Amino acid sequence: MQVVIVADAEAAARTSAAILIEQVSNKPDSVLGLATGSTPLAVYAQLVAAYRRGAVSFAKVSTFNLDEYLGLNAEHPQSYHYYMHEHLFAHLDIPAQNSHLPQGWGDPWQAAADYENAIQAAGGIDLQLLGIGRNGHIGFNEPGSSLASRTRIKALTPATLEDNQRFFAAGEFQPTLSITMGIGTILEARKILLLATGAAKAEAVAAMVEGPVSAACPASALQLHPQTILVVDEAAAVGLQYVDYYRQAQREQERLLAQRGQYAQP
Repeated sequence: MQVVIVADAEAAARTSAAILIEQVSNKPDSVLGLATGSTPLAVYAQLVAAYRRGAVSFAKVSTFNLDEYLGLNAEHPQSYHYYMHEHLFAHLDIPAQNSHLPQGWGDPWQAAADYENAIQAAGGIDLQLLGIGRNGHIGFNEPGSSLASRTRIKALTPATLEDNQRFFAAGEFQPTLSITMGIGTILEARKILLLATGAAKAEAVAAMVEGPVSAACPASALQLHPQTILVVDEAAAVGLQYVDYYRQAQREQERLLAQRGQYAQP
């Protein structure tokens, strides 16, 4: 796992957006896995700004989101369909038919099977963007999730419900179930980019990077992935035991990239 430590949340968003833009620039028909929540908002703002200044096009890109609440239709302001449209899709040149999210209404079992099939039909995900919950969840794979799980229905923990309660008005229906890509589904992405900022994520980040691979911290399964990049700000990195080593490795990586041209074959 490559650990990239930056100064603050703004720098983390810029770094993450640059990785996504590089992916699309190198492979214009990339299949991107996308995330929701508060952390990716700054990343999406960076992508929109890059598109508006002509630095990148998403015209050939396809996307698959991690999850959706069960019981909310696409027009509900707290649905992830609505979130993605408002914060990203409406501002890019990505064709509407190329953006996919799990269906939170109708038959959820069929929706889960259809979503898995759609990802496979698209050739799999090239780069998956992730956030991490305070309890170590990725997507809505809560602690106790199978590390081989596929897209399925998942009950949300009290901790996740509490964290997300701020998005719902007092007395408004708040879903307690979701449909989410499984950990096994996520691990099949060719590259994974996880963004974590703020002191509230420090414990989860430390468990993910330096703790045992365990269903108690679903994100720890990323230790098994061959190409994961973790972008964290200083606040989220405070619990890392080997932080000095990660900084050294980061400097060495930057040095090697700067010298890369001299090793190019004629």
